[in-house]
Amino acid sequence: GTQMLTKGLDFDNVGLVGILNADGMLNFPDFRAHERSYQLMAQVSGRAGRKQKRGKVIIQTHDPEKFIIQQVITNNYEAMYASEMSERKSFAYPPFYRLVEITVKHKNVDVLNTACGFISFEGKKAFDKNLLGPEFPLVSRIKGLYLKTFMLKIEREIAPSGIKEKLREIITQLKLKKEFSRVIVSVDVDPM
Repeated sequence: GTQMLTKGLDFDNVGLVGILNADGMLNFPDFRAHERSYQLMAQVSGRAGRKQKRGKVIIQTHDPEKFIIQQVITNNYEAMYASEMSERKSFAYPPFYRLVEITVKHKNVDVLNTACGFISFEGKKAFDKNLLGPEFPLVSRIKGLYLKTFMLKIEREIAPSGIKEKLREIITQLKLKKEFSRVIVSVDVDPM
């Protein structure tokens, strides 16, 4: 329902909007969680008190002093933006870095783990600390296949062709091993 309201539907006589469990949005495991939460809460808040009528917004949270909640309350987009950009620069996230998500799939979790160990070992040699993982995603099994993901952070100044060639080489080395011939590896540049 909350997301329906953000789509710009204009309901007359809406004087009260409640945002339940704002902490759930804020604590979602994604570097964009605060930005998306701010956007959603600000848009929903704009639905209360239309057409010259004053409205009220209630945000349910365990931490009302949290910086992002305060930015929503004061409608301070500039502070939210500055804070997000500072954190993204500090922790190597877009727009300062590019992300490459590497997903590895196999029907046998032991084979998957061994394959990921190989990719991790070779990947750390090639990319050092910029390769994170592997880890199981929130949904770790789809259509009978187990999944694990890596995240590669690349500085914007580095040529993508060199990174692409190193990844291709690691995946080719993996697939040449008989026990990993049925392992599926997919690469997603700038996911989401």
